Amino acid sequence: MKIDRILINICSDHLTKSRDFYTHLFDFEVGYESDWFIHLVSKEKGLELGIISKAYDAVPASFKNTPTGFYITIVVEDVHQIYELAKAEGFDIVSEPADTFYGQRRILLKDPDGALVDVSSPN
Repeated sequence: MKIDRILINICSDHLTKSRDFYTHLFDFEVGYESDWFIHLVSKEKGLELGIISKAYDAVPASFKNTPTGFYITIVVEDVHQIYELAKAEGFDIVSEPADTFYGQRRILLKDPDGALVDVSSPN
């Protein structure tokens, strides 16, 4: 079966804070916003990210906890630019820029809902 689209939805207790985290650090803009869901779209690449309220009925009770067991990787041109923006905005920085053994430079951030965000750029 052909895949037409993949959309990651982050379950959130903080819709506005999560929206601001992803739109201030990356080239996402709001495509749709309601009181229970925000759809973000990358301005240049057409990439998508959803933020859905944990209180919304469609979110199963067992998934209303802090996310674990996964992280989101966002590849950018310059990880240092994202690092400086994250510092300026007061976002939660888990690790500062560092080179990896597999040839990328990366930082780790925690979004307002506790999701780990790996931001990487080629070395």
